[in-house]
Parts: sequence; structure tokens; C-alpha cells
Amino acid sequence: MKIFVVGFPISFRKQELLELFEEYGEVESTKVIMDAKTGNSRCFGFVEMPNEDEAKKAIESLNDKLIETRKLVVLKAKPKEELAAKD
Repeated sequence: MKIFVVGFPISFRKQELLELFEEYGEVESTKVIMDAKTGNSRCFGFVEMPNEDEAKKAIESLNDKLIETRKLVVLKAKPKEELAAKD
């Protein structure tokens, strides 16, 4: 399952995102979206977890969690086709 994560600290990189989610199960990949001009994190990214039950548990546990005074929003990612249809 692909998971959308927003609101983490600007200091977060792939490793910190991995460590946050692997507590709930196997993590296939992590991606932190970076600003092309500044090279800084845009404070959102994606996590892929192959086991749906573990992914659901991670979403339930981490959504609204405070990390360094910032509240995470953690949701099942929507497919690109679904997002494009809204335009």
C-alpha cells in the first residue's frame, strides 16, 4: 500500500521516514519530496508497505502524531489517475 505523509519536520529524510514506519512492519520504500530550488524538504512524502494490515496499522497509529511539535497527516495515497480526474 502506498501511504501519503505530510507535516513531518523539514529535517526528515528517507531514513527518518523509514524508521518511523518500520516500527509497524516491512517498508518497501520511502520518498521525501524535495524543493528543486532550495534543496529543502517540502515536508511531505510517500511510504510503500507491502502488507496491507501493517500499512493500515501504521496509518491509524501515526495520523495526528506529534513529531517535533508538528502534527502528521497520514493517509492511504490516491492513485495519480484519481487525482488527475479532479482537475
